[in-house]
Amino acid sequence: MTGKHQSSTHPPLLPTTEEDTVNRLRLLRSRRVGVVTYRRLLAECGSPANALRALPKIAREAGVSNYTVCPTGVVEAEIRAARSAGARLIIEGTPQYPAQLGNIPDAPPLLWAIGRIELLRQPIVALVGARNASSLGTRMAKRLADELTRAGYVVVSGLARGIDTAAHIGSLDSGTIAVQAGGVDVVYPAENAQLTHDIGKKGLRLSEKPMGQQPQARHFPARNRIVSGLAQAVVVVEAAAKSGSLITARNALDQSRDVLAVPGHPFDARAAGCNQLIRDGATLVRSAEDILEALQPIPDAAPELPLMQPKASPQPLKTNAQLHDEVLRRLGPTPMAEDQLLRDVTAPATALSDVLVDLELDGKISRQAGGLLSRTV
Repeated sequence: MTGKHQSSTHPPLLPTTEEDTVNRLRLLRSRRVGVVTYRRLLAECGSPANALRALPKIAREAGVSNYTVCPTGVVEAEIRAARSAGARLIIEGTPQYPAQLGNIPDAPPLLWAIGRIELLRQPIVALVGARNASSLGTRMAKRLADELTRAGYVVVSGLARGIDTAAHIGSLDSGTIAVQAGGVDVVYPAENAQLTHDIGKKGLRLSEKPMGQQPQARHFPARNRIVSGLAQAVVVVEAAAKSGSLITARNALDQSRDVLAVPGHPFDARAAGCNQLIRDGATLVRSAEDILEALQPIPDAAPELPLMQPKASPQPLKTNAQLHDEVLRRLGPTPMAEDQLLRDVTAPATALSDVLVDLELDGKISRQAGGLLSRTV
Protein backbone atom coordinates (compact mmCIF):
# COMPACT_ATOMS: atom_id res chain seq x y z
CA MET A 1 0.00 0.00 0.00
CA THR A 2 1.55 3.28 -1.08
CA GLY A 3 0.17 6.75 -0.47
CA LYS A 4 -0.28 9.61 -2.90
CA HIS A 5 2.62 11.99 -3.45
CA GLN A 6 2.62 15.40 -1.79
CA SER A 7 5.47 17.80 -2.30
CA SER A 8 6.78 20.09 0.38
CA THR A 9 6.34 23.84 -0.04
CA HIS A 10 8.10 25.22 3.03
CA PRO A 11 11.15 27.42 2.41
CA PRO A 12 14.68 26.12 3.10
CA LEU A 13 15.71 29.12 5.19
CA LEU A 14 19.14 28.77 6.81
CA PRO A 15 19.67 30.11 10.33
CA THR A 16 22.99 31.90 10.65
CA THR A 17 23.21 33.36 14.16
CA GLU A 18 22.33 32.54 17.75
CA GLU A 19 19.91 35.47 17.74
CA ASP A 20 18.17 34.02 14.69
CA THR A 21 17.81 30.67 16.47
CA VAL A 22 16.31 32.35 19.55
CA ASN A 23 13.87 34.26 17.35
CA ARG A 24 12.78 31.09 15.57
CA LEU A 25 12.10 29.42 18.90
CA ARG A 26 10.22 32.49 20.17
CA LEU A 27 8.07 32.55 17.04
CA LEU A 28 7.21 28.87 17.18
CA ARG A 29 6.52 28.99 20.95
CA SER A 30 4.23 32.01 20.67
CA ARG A 31 0.55 31.54 21.37
CA ARG A 32 -1.57 30.45 18.39
CA VAL A 33 1.48 29.88 16.19
CA GLY A 34 1.65 26.36 14.79
CA VAL A 35 3.67 24.89 11.94
CA VAL A 36 1.48 26.38 9.19
CA THR A 37 1.34 29.85 10.75
CA TYR A 38 5.09 29.79 11.45
CA ARG A 39 5.88 29.12 7.80
CA ARG A 40 3.36 31.66 6.52
CA LEU A 41 4.83 34.35 8.78
CA LEU A 42 8.38 33.60 7.64
CA ALA A 43 7.30 33.67 3.99
CA GLU A 44 5.43 36.97 4.38
CA CYS A 45 7.86 38.74 6.70
CA GLY A 46 11.17 37.41 5.42
CA SER A 47 12.82 36.67 8.77
CA PRO A 48 11.93 35.47 12.29
CA ALA A 49 12.72 38.92 13.74
CA ASN A 50 10.35 40.64 11.31
CA ALA A 51 7.67 38.02 12.00
CA LEU A 52 7.91 38.62 15.76
CA ARG A 53 7.49 42.37 15.25
CA ALA A 54 4.47 41.84 12.98
CA LEU A 55 2.75 39.19 15.07
CA PRO A 56 0.92 41.47 17.60
CA LYS A 57 -0.60 43.53 14.78
CA ILE A 58 -1.64 40.38 12.90
CA ALA A 59 -3.25 39.08 16.09
CA ARG A 60 -5.19 42.35 16.62
CA GLU A 61 -6.46 42.23 13.06
CA ALA A 62 -7.65 38.68 13.74
CA GLY A 63 -9.60 39.88 16.79
CA VAL A 64 -7.12 38.77 19.48
CA SER A 65 -6.52 41.54 21.99
CA ASN A 66 -3.58 41.97 24.39
CA TYR A 67 -1.45 39.57 22.37
CA THR A 68 2.21 39.19 23.32
CA VAL A 69 4.85 37.04 21.68
CA CYS A 70 6.81 34.43 23.60
CA PRO A 71 9.29 36.28 25.88
CA THR A 72 12.99 35.93 25.23
CA GLY A 73 13.52 34.68 28.77
CA VAL A 74 11.25 31.68 28.22
CA VAL A 75 13.24 30.56 25.20
CA GLU A 76 16.57 31.22 26.90
CA ALA A 77 15.44 29.00 29.77
CA GLU A 78 14.53 26.29 27.28
CA ILE A 79 17.97 26.52 25.69
CA ARG A 80 19.65 26.24 29.11
CA ALA A 81 17.53 23.18 29.91
CA ALA A 82 18.52 21.64 26.56
CA ARG A 83 22.22 22.19 27.27
CA SER A 84 21.82 20.61 30.69
CA ALA A 85 20.14 17.55 29.12
CA GLY A 86 22.73 17.29 26.32
CA ALA A 87 20.15 18.14 23.64
CA ARG A 88 20.94 19.84 20.35
CA LEU A 89 18.58 21.82 18.14
CA ILE A 90 18.06 20.66 14.56
CA ILE A 91 16.62 23.45 12.42
CA GLU A 92 14.82 22.99 9.15
CA GLY A 93 17.03 23.91 6.22
CA THR A 94 20.32 22.93 7.88
CA PRO A 95 22.43 19.93 6.76
CA GLN A 96 21.55 18.06 9.97
CA TYR A 97 17.80 18.16 9.27
CA PRO A 98 16.58 14.82 7.80
CA ALA A 99 15.72 15.28 4.13
CA GLN A 100 13.06 12.56 4.20
CA LEU A 101 11.16 14.35 6.98
CA GLY A 102 11.56 17.71 5.27
CA ASN A 103 9.54 16.44 2.30
CA ILE A 104 6.26 16.22 4.25
CA PRO A 105 3.93 19.26 4.14
CA ASP A 106 3.73 19.71 7.94
CA ALA A 107 7.33 18.90 8.84
CA PRO A 108 8.40 20.27 12.24
CA PRO A 109 10.51 23.40 11.76
CA LEU A 110 12.63 22.63 14.84
CA LEU A 111 13.62 19.38 16.57
CA TRP A 112 15.43 18.82 19.85
CA ALA A 113 17.75 15.82 19.64
CA ILE A 114 19.67 13.75 22.17
CA GLY A 115 22.09 11.14 20.84
CA ARG A 116 23.49 10.18 17.47
CA ILE A 117 22.21 12.70 14.95
CA GLU A 118 24.11 10.89 12.20
CA LEU A 119 21.47 8.13 12.31
CA LEU A 120 19.16 10.51 10.45
CA ARG A 121 21.40 10.10 7.41
CA GLN A 122 20.67 6.38 7.11
CA PRO A 123 17.63 4.67 5.54
CA ILE A 124 14.87 4.35 8.14
CA VAL A 125 11.93 1.99 8.64
CA ALA A 126 9.19 2.63 11.21
CA LEU A 127 7.86 -0.20 13.41
CA VAL A 128 4.69 0.65 15.33
CA GLY A 129 1.87 -1.20 17.04
CA ALA A 130 -0.35 -1.81 20.02
CA ARG A 131 0.51 -0.71 23.53
CA ASN A 132 -1.22 -3.78 24.99
CA ALA A 133 0.75 -6.05 22.70
CA SER A 134 0.69 -9.82 22.90
CA SER A 135 3.76 -11.87 23.75
CA LEU A 136 3.87 -13.07 20.16
CA GLY A 137 3.59 -9.50 18.87
CA THR A 138 6.48 -8.21 20.97
CA ARG A 139 8.65 -11.16 19.92
CA MET A 140 7.85 -10.43 16.30
CA ALA A 141 8.65 -6.73 16.68
CA LYS A 142 12.00 -7.43 18.34
CA ARG A 143 13.01 -9.87 15.65
CA LEU A 144 11.93 -7.62 12.78
CA ALA A 145 13.84 -4.73 14.33
CA ASP A 146 16.99 -6.80 14.80
CA GLU A 147 16.94 -8.18 11.26
CA LEU A 148 16.24 -4.77 9.69
CA THR A 149 19.24 -3.27 11.47
CA ARG A 150 21.37 -6.19 10.28
CA ALA A 151 20.32 -5.29 6.76
CA GLY A 152 21.49 -1.68 7.21
CA TYR A 153 18.28 0.09 8.22
CA VAL A 154 17.60 2.23 11.28
CA VAL A 155 14.34 1.52 13.13
CA VAL A 156 12.19 4.43 14.32
CA SER A 157 9.24 4.18 16.70
CA GLY A 158 7.37 6.20 19.32
CA LEU A 159 8.80 4.90 22.62
CA ALA A 160 5.33 3.83 23.80
CA ARG A 161 4.56 0.63 25.69
CA GLY A 162 4.21 -2.66 23.83
CA ILE A 163 5.31 -2.89 20.20
CA ASP A 164 7.21 0.42 20.21
CA THR A 165 9.26 -0.67 23.21
CA ALA A 166 10.00 -4.06 21.64
CA ALA A 167 11.08 -2.39 18.38
CA HIS A 168 13.51 -0.11 20.22
CA ILE A 169 14.95 -2.97 22.26
CA GLY A 170 15.43 -5.10 19.14
CA SER A 171 17.35 -2.33 17.34
CA LEU A 172 19.06 -0.63 20.28
CA ASP A 173 22.58 -1.95 19.78
CA SER A 174 22.67 -0.93 16.11
CA GLY A 175 21.00 2.45 16.56
CA THR A 176 17.32 3.21 17.03
CA ILE A 177 15.37 6.48 16.82
CA ALA A 178 12.65 7.33 19.35
CA VAL A 179 10.25 10.19 18.59
CA GLN A 180 8.79 11.46 21.84
CA ALA A 181 5.36 13.02 22.32
CA GLY A 182 6.60 15.27 25.14
CA GLY A 183 9.88 17.06 25.63
CA VAL A 184 13.00 15.18 24.61
CA ASP A 185 14.16 15.32 28.25
CA VAL A 186 10.92 13.83 29.62
CA VAL A 187 10.68 10.11 30.41
CA TYR A 188 7.35 8.62 29.34
CA PRO A 189 6.15 6.04 30.15
CA ALA A 190 7.93 5.79 33.49
CA GLU A 191 8.79 2.10 33.08
CA ASN A 192 10.88 2.99 30.02
CA ALA A 193 13.31 5.13 32.02
CA GLN A 194 16.30 2.86 31.44
CA LEU A 195 15.42 2.33 27.78
CA THR A 196 15.07 6.09 27.29
CA HIS A 197 18.52 6.60 28.80
CA ASP A 198 20.03 3.84 26.65
CA ILE A 199 18.54 5.26 23.45
CA GLY A 200 20.09 8.63 24.27
CA LYS A 201 23.51 6.91 24.48
CA LYS A 202 23.29 4.36 21.66
CA GLY A 203 20.57 5.79 19.43
CA LEU A 204 18.68 9.06 19.03
CA ARG A 205 15.77 10.73 20.78
CA LEU A 206 13.79 13.46 18.97
CA SER A 207 10.98 15.84 19.87
CA GLU A 208 9.45 19.00 18.45
CA LYS A 209 8.02 19.94 21.87
CA PRO A 210 9.63 22.37 24.33
CA MET A 211 12.04 20.98 26.88
CA GLY A 212 10.21 19.72 29.95
CA GLN A 213 6.83 19.42 28.16
CA GLN A 214 4.79 16.60 29.66
CA PRO A 215 3.02 14.57 26.93
CA GLN A 216 -0.74 14.96 26.60
CA ALA A 217 -3.23 12.99 24.53
CA ARG A 218 -3.31 15.54 21.71
CA HIS A 219 0.48 15.35 21.30
CA PHE A 220 0.58 11.72 20.18
CA PRO A 221 -1.06 12.09 16.73
CA ALA A 222 1.38 14.95 16.00
CA ARG A 223 4.25 12.71 17.13
CA ASN A 224 3.05 9.97 14.78
CA ARG A 225 3.44 12.15 11.67
CA ILE A 226 7.14 12.54 12.51
CA VAL A 227 7.59 8.78 12.99
CA SER A 228 6.17 8.08 9.54
CA GLY A 229 7.77 11.15 8.00
CA LEU A 230 11.26 9.99 8.95
CA ALA A 231 10.74 6.54 7.45
CA GLN A 232 10.86 5.02 4.02
CA ALA A 233 8.11 2.60 5.08
CA VAL A 234 5.85 1.97 8.08
CA VAL A 235 5.35 -1.57 9.40
CA VAL A 236 2.38 -2.15 11.73
CA VAL A 237 2.89 -5.22 13.92
CA GLU A 238 -0.30 -5.20 16.00
CA ALA A 239 -3.11 -2.63 16.04
CA ALA A 240 -6.75 -2.47 17.01
CA ALA A 241 -9.34 -1.27 14.52
CA LYS A 242 -9.18 2.23 16.05
CA SER A 243 -5.69 2.98 17.27
CA GLY A 244 -2.81 5.43 17.06
CA SER A 245 -0.93 2.97 14.88
CA LEU A 246 -3.56 3.33 12.17
CA ILE A 247 -3.16 7.12 12.41
CA THR A 248 0.52 6.56 11.72
CA ALA A 249 -0.39 4.34 8.75
CA ARG A 250 -2.72 7.02 7.36
CA ASN A 251 0.01 9.61 7.81
CA ALA A 252 2.37 7.33 5.91
CA LEU A 253 -0.04 7.07 2.98
CA ASP A 254 -0.48 10.84 2.88
CA GLN A 255 3.32 11.19 2.92
CA SER A 256 3.80 8.70 0.05
CA ARG A 257 5.37 6.05 2.31
CA ASP A 258 4.89 2.31 1.93
CA VAL A 259 2.61 0.65 4.50
CA LEU A 260 3.13 -2.97 5.56
CA ALA A 261 1.40 -5.03 8.25
CA VAL A 262 1.81 -8.29 10.14
CA PRO A 263 -1.38 -10.37 9.96
CA GLY A 264 -3.08 -11.81 13.02
CA HIS A 265 -5.90 -14.10 14.04
CA PRO A 266 -9.36 -12.72 13.13
CA PHE A 267 -10.58 -13.27 16.70
CA ASP A 268 -7.77 -11.18 18.21
CA ALA A 269 -8.85 -7.52 18.51
CA ARG A 270 -5.20 -6.48 18.51
CA ALA A 271 -4.89 -7.80 14.96
CA ALA A 272 -8.02 -6.14 13.57
CA GLY A 273 -6.22 -3.02 12.38
CA CYS A 274 -3.42 -4.96 10.68
CA ASN A 275 -5.85 -7.29 8.95
CA GLN A 276 -7.84 -4.27 7.77
CA LEU A 277 -4.69 -2.65 6.35
CA ILE A 278 -3.81 -5.85 4.48
CA ARG A 279 -7.36 -6.08 3.13
CA ASP A 280 -6.99 -2.52 1.85
CA GLY A 281 -3.71 -3.22 0.08
CA ALA A 282 -0.89 -3.07 2.63
CA THR A 283 1.97 -5.51 2.05
CA LEU A 284 1.65 -8.61 4.22
CA VAL A 285 4.69 -9.17 6.46
CA ARG A 286 5.73 -12.64 7.64
CA SER A 287 9.38 -11.84 8.22
CA ALA A 288 11.96 -9.12 7.68
CA GLU A 289 12.57 -10.61 4.25
CA ASP A 290 9.11 -9.44 3.17
CA ILE A 291 9.95 -5.90 4.26
CA LEU A 292 13.31 -5.91 2.50
CA GLU A 293 11.70 -7.16 -0.71
CA ALA A 294 9.14 -4.32 -0.58
CA LEU A 295 11.73 -1.59 -0.06
CA GLN A 296 13.83 0.06 -2.70
CA PRO A 297 17.59 -0.67 -2.57
CA ILE A 298 19.44 1.31 0.08
CA PRO A 299 20.88 4.45 -1.55
CA ASP A 300 24.56 5.28 -1.36
CA ALA A 301 25.35 7.18 1.81
CA ALA A 302 26.14 10.87 1.56
CA PRO A 303 29.76 11.48 2.62
CA GLU A 304 29.26 14.67 4.66
CA LEU A 305 28.48 12.92 7.98
CA PRO A 306 29.93 9.67 9.36
CA LEU A 307 27.55 6.75 9.01
CA MET A 308 27.16 3.62 11.03
CA GLN A 309 28.39 0.71 8.94
CA PRO A 310 25.73 -1.96 8.33
CA LYS A 311 26.22 -5.34 9.86
CA ALA A 312 26.84 -8.41 7.78
CA SER A 313 24.49 -9.11 4.88
CA PRO A 314 21.24 -10.73 6.05
CA GLN A 315 22.20 -14.23 5.01
CA PRO A 316 20.29 -15.75 8.00
CA LEU A 317 17.08 -14.79 6.24
CA LYS A 318 17.82 -17.31 3.49
CA THR A 319 18.77 -19.91 6.05
CA ASN A 320 15.46 -19.31 7.80
CA ALA A 321 13.58 -19.95 4.55
CA GLN A 322 15.28 -23.33 4.21
CA LEU A 323 14.56 -24.06 7.85
CA HIS A 324 10.88 -23.25 7.28
CA ASP A 325 10.68 -25.97 4.65
CA GLU A 326 12.51 -28.52 6.78
CA VAL A 327 10.25 -27.94 9.79
CA LEU A 328 7.13 -28.31 7.68
CA ARG A 329 8.46 -31.53 6.15
CA ARG A 330 9.04 -33.03 9.59
CA LEU A 331 5.76 -31.94 11.17
CA GLY A 332 2.43 -33.52 10.41
CA PRO A 333 -1.05 -33.65 11.93
CA THR A 334 0.24 -35.91 14.71
CA PRO A 335 1.72 -33.72 17.51
CA MET A 336 5.49 -33.83 18.01
CA ALA A 337 7.48 -32.57 21.00
CA GLU A 338 9.44 -29.40 20.31
CA ASP A 339 12.54 -30.96 21.88
CA GLN A 340 12.33 -33.87 19.46
CA LEU A 341 11.96 -31.46 16.54
CA LEU A 342 15.07 -29.59 17.66
CA ARG A 343 17.07 -32.84 17.69
CA ASP A 344 15.79 -33.86 14.27
CA VAL A 345 16.38 -30.50 12.57
CA THR A 346 19.90 -29.97 13.97
CA ALA A 347 19.60 -26.19 14.01
CA PRO A 348 20.42 -23.71 16.78
CA ALA A 349 17.60 -23.37 19.28
CA THR A 350 17.33 -19.61 18.68
CA ALA A 351 17.03 -20.06 14.91
CA LEU A 352 14.39 -22.75 15.32
CA SER A 353 12.44 -20.60 17.79
CA ASP A 354 12.30 -17.74 15.25
CA VAL A 355 11.11 -20.07 12.51
CA LEU A 356 8.41 -21.55 14.74
CA VAL A 357 7.12 -18.05 15.46
CA ASP A 358 6.98 -17.41 11.70
CA LEU A 359 5.06 -20.57 11.02
CA GLU A 360 2.70 -19.98 13.92
CA LEU A 361 1.96 -16.45 12.63
CA ASP A 362 1.30 -17.92 9.19
CA GLY A 363 -1.11 -20.43 10.69
CA LYS A 364 0.93 -23.33 9.31
CA ILE A 365 1.62 -24.91 12.70
CA SER A 366 -0.17 -24.92 16.06
CA ARG A 367 1.05 -25.32 19.62
CA GLN A 368 -0.64 -27.65 22.04
CA ALA A 369 -0.33 -28.34 25.75
CA GLY A 370 2.88 -30.01 26.87
CA GLY A 371 5.14 -28.33 24.31
CA LEU A 372 3.70 -30.26 21.36
CA LEU A 373 3.64 -28.97 17.79
CA SER A 374 1.60 -30.06 14.79
CA ARG A 375 1.16 -28.96 11.20
CA THR A 376 -2.18 -27.38 10.33
CA VAL A 377 -1.91 -27.05 6.55
